[in-house]
Amino acid sequence: MCNLYNPVSPQKISMAYAVAAPVGDYAATIATLKPGPVVIAGRSIVAQWGMIPPNARTRIPTLPNGQRMSTNNARRERMATAPTYRAAWGKGQRCIIPAESYDEPYWGTGKNIWWRFWRADGEPWALAGLWSEWTDPQTGEVVPSYTMITQNCDGHPLLGLMHKPDPKLPPDKQDKRAVVPLEQGQWDQWLNGSTTQAEELIRVPDVGLFKHGAADAAQQITLLI
Repeated sequence: MCNLYNPVSPQKISMAYAVAAPVGDYAATIATLKPGPVVIAGRSIVAQWGMIPPNARTRIPTLPNGQRMSTNNARRERMATAPTYRAAWGKGQRCIIPAESYDEPYWGTGKNIWWRFWRADGEPWALAGLWSEWTDPQTGEVVPSYTMITQNCDGHPLLGLMHKPDPKLPPDKQDKRAVVPLEQGQWDQWLNGSTTQAEELIRVPDVGLFKHGAADAAQQITLLI
């Protein structure tokens, strides 16, 4: 899963996706529940990273008992059935999340080292996501929000090294999670295809797609992959 990433500039989004630049401010680094840019069919918008459930009373995702929910990542195994995501998935409300890089926790040394991932070709990531709109019951404001789709990456020579392992589980049962990169030739299929066509694009990427290293240069180590 991903909880921190660096977005693409509005001008670069406009050029890459042939859409008007997104309107609205967002930071150089985006964390959960902060605004970020996404591309949807024919346009780009700035939305909250952390999908708001349809029946939520506030824009902070919570369960009916008031417990906070984590909705910035949607598991591909549950996106068609989970109450927060199923309407968006069923309606084809898919988006692309442009990112220069994203961070994941590496635990190979016994403690967390934030590890950063760029594309090896120097291009930005186009990460698969879902988006929706929620209407504030108090003000009537329409608030867009989005989530990144994640997939199991157990056994991947690079991505499988991320996240704290559970010593009680075998390597093939860890359920390590990874985001879903899309190639340029897949963008239209993701945004405009059927749910079946879209799900065909959810694949664990080849290790050669990545350039990577510790997010903090002072923690730089070499991963043997």
